[in-house]
Amino acid sequence: MTRVMARAGVVVVAGALWWLATRFAFADNVILSRMGPDSALPALLGMLGEHSTLSAITVSLRRLLLGLLLAAAAGVPLGLLFGSRALAEYATAPVIQFLRMTSPLAWAPLVIVLLGSGDAPVITLIALAAVWPIVLGVSAGTRALDPGAALVARSLGATRWEIVRSTVLPGLAGSLRTASRVALGVAWVVLVPAEMFGVSNGLGYSILNARDNLDYEGLAATMLLIGAIGFLLDRILGGGRPDHRAR
Repeated sequence: MTRVMARAGVVVVAGALWWLATRFAFADNVILSRMGPDSALPALLGMLGEHSTLSAITVSLRRLLLGLLLAAAAGVPLGLLFGSRALAEYATAPVIQFLRMTSPLAWAPLVIVLLGSGDAPVITLIALAAVWPIVLGVSAGTRALDPGAALVARSLGATRWEIVRSTVLPGLAGSLRTASRVALGVAWVVLVPAEMFGVSNGLGYSILNARDNLDYEGLAATMLLIGAIGFLLDRILGGGRPDHRAR
């Protein structure tokens, strides 16, 4: 109960600071003064009953899922390779680090030129953002595997697939889950600006549409919606597990 009350208290304080900022600190700003909780929350409730909002959520989640699947399809094999082959990791480190530290949005012009408009460039940018946490997580998990477990399984006559199923996959489960959670967070952050390039639907497009129509209450409501969905997605991957260190 203490933990729940502490979390609820922080949410209340954050909401109060938001209200104070828009009501007093930015009262003379014609844009920010319209983006307070007393305007955004009713606008959000109204949006949730609209077909266009549900369609935008569905489209964005579909793009997110496809991008993550592409990232996993590329990231897991690369992570296994780098984690099990030190020479491969060492040889490719400069290129991998260069690509990893390049913002996915920096690739947007090139991706749009190559793939045109629509879903393809958005999904590609999401995959480019999410692949590196998966590569690094799986690589670290592979290096941490106990080689003795595989030797024991082999001595008992296990096939290669049985060794993978009984020792490698269980050993990588924790690392892969953590990497997936990080990749999801990065992908969700990149999704919104990626949907501002060459598409006419999705949550990122809704941000632009609200701005272009001077609907700043709707803009704040869409920001709230994006944050709430991201929070729920993180909870699904285990971000809401109790922290027993909290007292």
